[in-house]
Amino acid sequence: MEPVKVGLLGLGTVGGGTLNVLHRNAAEISRRAGRDIRVVHAAARHYDPEALDGLEEVRLTDDAFEVVNDPEVEIVVELIGGYSPARELVLQAIDNGKQVVTANKALIALHGNEIFSAAQRQGVTVAFEAAVAGGIPIIKALREGLAANHIQWIAGIINGTGNFILTEMRDKGRQFEEVLKEAQALGYAEADPTFDVEGIDAAHKLTILASLAFGIPLQFDKCYTEGISRIEPQDVAYAEEFGYRIKHLGVTRKTDRGIELRVHPTLIPERRLIANVDGVMNAVLVQGDAVGPTLYYGAGAGSLPTASAVVADIIDVARTLTTDPGNRVPHLAFQPDELSDLPVLEMEQVVTAYYLRLTVKDKPGVLARLTGILGDAGISIEAIKQQEPAEGEAQVPLVMLTHAVEEGRMNRAIEAMEALEVVTGPVARIRVEQLG
Repeated sequence: MEPVKVGLLGLGTVGGGTLNVLHRNAAEISRRAGRDIRVVHAAARHYDPEALDGLEEVRLTDDAFEVVNDPEVEIVVELIGGYSPARELVLQAIDNGKQVVTANKALIALHGNEIFSAAQRQGVTVAFEAAVAGGIPIIKALREGLAANHIQWIAGIINGTGNFILTEMRDKGRQFEEVLKEAQALGYAEADPTFDVEGIDAAHKLTILASLAFGIPLQFDKCYTEGISRIEPQDVAYAEEFGYRIKHLGVTRKTDRGIELRVHPTLIPERRLIANVDGVMNAVLVQGDAVGPTLYYGAGAGSLPTASAVVADIIDVARTLTTDPGNRVPHLAFQPDELSDLPVLEMEQVVTAYYLRLTVKDKPGVLARLTGILGDAGISIEAIKQQEPAEGEAQVPLVMLTHAVEEGRMNRAIEAMEALEVVTGPVARIRVEQLG
């Protein structure tokens, strides 16, 4: 049988890793796919020939559209990243009747609905396992392994940069800015770290997971996003005292009113397995009605871990080249005409518990005024911790854990507390999830 011919767009970290894995493990891959898989054409402007295996067998160009329009190429693997020209290249490949594999979470989160519709019309597949959590096969798990379940919720540490920063802050008591600089020096964070530390990267991935879990269209614009730049070492320390750890979590949950879709710092009980995922590692916790909780852990980025997922997709696509398009696994797990119109909830409608940290003047009656505001809002308190004032200090930190309440009510209570003359500065708020 003729080999499956692949065109690679990008020979950087992931593209180079993909070429290397396909070359080094060619015999094993052929045994799994039922035929050889060969990269015949690649587009790249910058690459290191010394780090690439099998490059001599590949035609090289700096024009990605040349690869997409090559009649010999059957599978186009998009590893350029970003929104454009990735979108145009993928749509052109689909229009040419080619199968597509991508690791581009931003592309899928923002343009996936358009891309999958085009693929369905052309009878081709778009595979994107590597778009979420690197080498962890979470998309295959949701789309195939857990297909018998009603997925109830997903909670994931799906950005390694943020997890590395929070781990260092907890283990060594370091400041956010100091650890961020180290993460940039180590190559974990970009020169502009906004996508990582403000939760945008995680929101891309969570948008995809929510669609797979609940059968809804991709709706990145409705994902609530909050970063970790305002987390202070004292918050990490207080969380530990209460038996929690702070993680930058993506949470999506199906409720009677709609779908929660949110990324933010979160207190998690330290006994939970996911609370003990440290450094740059990723983990996704999925709750299904039949299977219960399942945890998926591993490297969420890097050349070979991500290439592992890309090559797995290439093998899957190679297996389906002779399959009737109507009998393939649907892109978003549910049949295209069975997607739900269940709404994504506004953040004010979400119900969760809270950690609150206030700086207050050391005066009698302050606690009573604060608890009165919470009581009037129907918010009950689980625990309070008030530090003794240092000698000569006129203000003290006060920390509270609340029971679950609708976010809108908490917003109004925080606004009322910040208006008190005894409260100095803004109230620090971190959401709490038990994940039980």
